[in-house]
Amino acid sequence: MRAFILFLFFTTTAAFAQQNSLKPLRNSIETQTRVIRQDVPMTNSIRKAFAEGTRDFSGTPGPNYWQLETDFTIQASLDPSTQTITGSEKILVHNNSKDDLNQIVLRLDHNIFRADVPRGFSTPAEQTEGMIVTRLQVNGDVVDLNAAPSRRNESPQLRVSGLTRTVAVITLEEPIKAGMTAELEIDWNTKLPGGPNGRGHRMTQRFDSTLFQPTQWFPRLAKYDDLRGWETNDYLGPAEFFNNFGKFDVSLTVPAGWIVSGTGVLQNPEEVLTPKAIQQLSKVLESDEEITIVGEEERGPGKSTVDGDQLTWRFVADKVNDFAWATSDRFIWKATRAMIPEKGPIPIHMVFIPERARYFENAAERTRHALEFYSKLWAPYPFPQLTLQDGPSAGMEYPMVINSNQGAADHETAHQWWPMMLGTNETRYGWMDEGFNQYMNILSAADAAGEPYDLDGYGQSYGMMSGNEDEAPLMWSANYAGTGYGFQTYRKTPLMLSMLGGIVGDDKVIDAIRKYTAVWAYKHPSPWDFMFFMNHQLGENLEWFWYYWLFTTETVEGSIQDVSSEGEVTTVTIRQDGAMPSPIVLKVEFESEGPAIKPISNGKMIDATTMEVTWPVTVWFDGDRTFKAKMDLGDRKIKKITLDPYRRFPDKNIEDNTWIR
Repeated sequence: MRAFILFLFFTTTAAFAQQNSLKPLRNSIETQTRVIRQDVPMTNSIRKAFAEGTRDFSGTPGPNYWQLETDFTIQASLDPSTQTITGSEKILVHNNSKDDLNQIVLRLDHNIFRADVPRGFSTPAEQTEGMIVTRLQVNGDVVDLNAAPSRRNESPQLRVSGLTRTVAVITLEEPIKAGMTAELEIDWNTKLPGGPNGRGHRMTQRFDSTLFQPTQWFPRLAKYDDLRGWETNDYLGPAEFFNNFGKFDVSLTVPAGWIVSGTGVLQNPEEVLTPKAIQQLSKVLESDEEITIVGEEERGPGKSTVDGDQLTWRFVADKVNDFAWATSDRFIWKATRAMIPEKGPIPIHMVFIPERARYFENAAERTRHALEFYSKLWAPYPFPQLTLQDGPSAGMEYPMVINSNQGAADHETAHQWWPMMLGTNETRYGWMDEGFNQYMNILSAADAAGEPYDLDGYGQSYGMMSGNEDEAPLMWSANYAGTGYGFQTYRKTPLMLSMLGGIVGDDKVIDAIRKYTAVWAYKHPSPWDFMFFMNHQLGENLEWFWYYWLFTTETVEGSIQDVSSEGEVTTVTIRQDGAMPSPIVLKVEFESEGPAIKPISNGKMIDATTMEVTWPVTVWFDGDRTFKAKMDLGDRKIKKITLDPYRRFPDKNIEDNTWIR
């Protein structure tokens, strides 16, 4: 027996040694072939939507498309001495889905300020007790806030869990039937964090006790949609929101002398504003002049506002997905107008404290340009006003409100289209809002400078980033993108759209996005809706393109390997070392004199001595990494050939993209 065991040991050891002495199956970084994927993944959520007919391959809302609507009535008061908002709200939940809802999911974002909740790369300015719910009622039935957790196999009972987290779940005893409406009532209070130690947007919401900038400040209903039901991702800080559309009727009580701004239109100006302020407001739409509504010297009850002790400001907004506001006893209030195509003038309001006035010197001009430019680019600005609110957050957006000064005015104004008009899921697909925003900011900046936009180089530059293991694909949930959140959510999308413009033309891309905007206004498009809509509008199956840009971090890595001539035919050997394919675009520059240049079907003359020659991406679909591009151009000598001359395709090493005789 001992001899047999020794025999097994030595033979196994010998076999292992022999196996490890074999040459590796692969001995180079580059491979001679690759597999080109030509379709996009269809996850469980989009398969479900297709099966139910809520979405389809046209990229437009399907015949059975639906979305929940939520109407809020909120009464809230601010106590500056305790920095606390105390509120009572009623939410009407219109269940337009085909499902009976056995649960209601609440978003309690202010619980991120508690010490015992998970968060990402955000640090609250101070720890608070978060969102404290003191009363909860569903259809008249009071929820026991201290009830024990439900037990397995127990019949459904009205109860709530997660009130100390950013997501809370109400279990219903009786479901909200499809097509019916339920009524929630919630009483709550929350302290707004302040101080110098906040890191990240929305983590600091006041300057001492004199300026408050509440955001995501009230219990909200989570989004429920046809893709995955309730959106239950925790609020971690960096990623933003995904809300239902509806109507807001909000009454905010603050001390007299405090100016209040917010989402919506002020309903009771005569109850809170001085006659002088009302008179000044009446002039705003008459010209582009900047009008002072409340000046620096007008402070306190009877000067900045009507006299009294406490004043209630009432705002109403319809077809919006959130509500934000700001208030201070030191606000300067100025206003001007923007001219919206098909709509006419709308007011632009600016509220800021005196020592920060320099940050608002050019804010009106930049905001006016943004509103007017994006109204022409995509769709007319959909809301009745826009307000710039000063405060610790100088780069955040909500419907009709941007917490911004002139520095981010263009970017934050652009958010009124994404996600305020098209309600994209920022928690998962931040590129559909921040990324599109960065793209349109490029177009706006060029227009403001009086120059044509130029997207050359953006697509190629992605080659310098690709390969970093910290980069998440665009379709990875933005909520969990970690250190790569900024690049994934903001900066990569313009690079993608630069390449798309290099394939079909920038004007066609812009026109297709304009039509996408019209079709999905006040709805909730998914990435697949965008992909398939663009395919349909551009008349091409671009699933290969969407796959590589959205679901991978691959690049093209093109190069010119060789140039040879035989008679009148020039052959350019092109190689692509990346996994992402691209069309082939060559700029061929000829000597200034010589025989006539022969025209070819896939070439066009740019000038008298330069031709652009293209081959479609399909030349790579057989898996080869090299392609011999043959051009019968006649006897005129070629002096230079450039691959990807407009620098639209991701490429780390661009030195091998040029051949010179």
